[in-house]
Amino acid sequence: MSAQYEHLFVERDGHVAVVTLNRPAKANALNGAHLAEIEAVALAFRDEPDTRAVIFTGTGKHFSSGADLTDRTAPAGGGLVQRRRDLRIGERAVQAVYDMDQITIAAWNGGALGGGACLVTAMDFRIGADDCFMQYPEIDIGVNLMWKSLPLVTRLAGPARAKQLVAGGVRVHAETLRAWGLVDELTPRAKLLDTAHEWARHYAAKPPIAAQMIKRSVNAIASALDNAVMHMDVDQNLLAAMTEDRKAAFEAYMAKTAPTFKGN
Repeated sequence: MSAQYEHLFVERDGHVAVVTLNRPAKANALNGAHLAEIEAVALAFRDEPDTRAVIFTGTGKHFSSGADLTDRTAPAGGGLVQRRRDLRIGERAVQAVYDMDQITIAAWNGGALGGGACLVTAMDFRIGADDCFMQYPEIDIGVNLMWKSLPLVTRLAGPARAKQLVAGGVRVHAETLRAWGLVDELTPRAKLLDTAHEWARHYAAKPPIAAQMIKRSVNAIASALDNAVMHMDVDQNLLAAMTEDRKAAFEAYMAKTAPTFKGN
């Protein structure tokens, strides 16, 4: 892998690689360019058979604050057809991480919000720092959760807890994340990467062909119906984005005021 990235660092230590999200001034918020790099780096590991485990983490205080709401870049022309395609960059990035052959481990520092939560739930294991937390703020800006990620959190946390997170927008912290099955191990922040490396070395020491086939088979069983159920989440988002409630929600969210919703 020889590619250079603007918003990522990639490091290697034997059979283990570390991918670090690197937009600390934006709390690693995910704009289109950042998501395209995440997709690209995940796909690039197909050509690294000697890499057997990959750790993902974030520079600075937080893993990722989610989609960059200040990103207003969009290609000219194309209309709704192009908007639908552009919006799928998030699901493409998450799917590319989910489909990686290597065992993937989130070294989860601070917040994983929205799209950041989508990324950590797409990985095989999650090692949480004692300051980690999760929140899906999409509901509070008037839209649904996209990126084909609703099944991911539902499988990990269960239906009722997924509804609390996604429909309720609740913020859940480290100990609760562990109790709900969203974190596999908690560790002090100072030991986060060391603990993640311990997990990575454990799985990297297993026979890679067998380990990778088992991973892909488990994922195939767990996600067999995902595409059938979630194929229209982009269209649902476009519909929600055209409502009066979405406008009210977004304006209130940015201004930190209380919105009034009318169901329109």
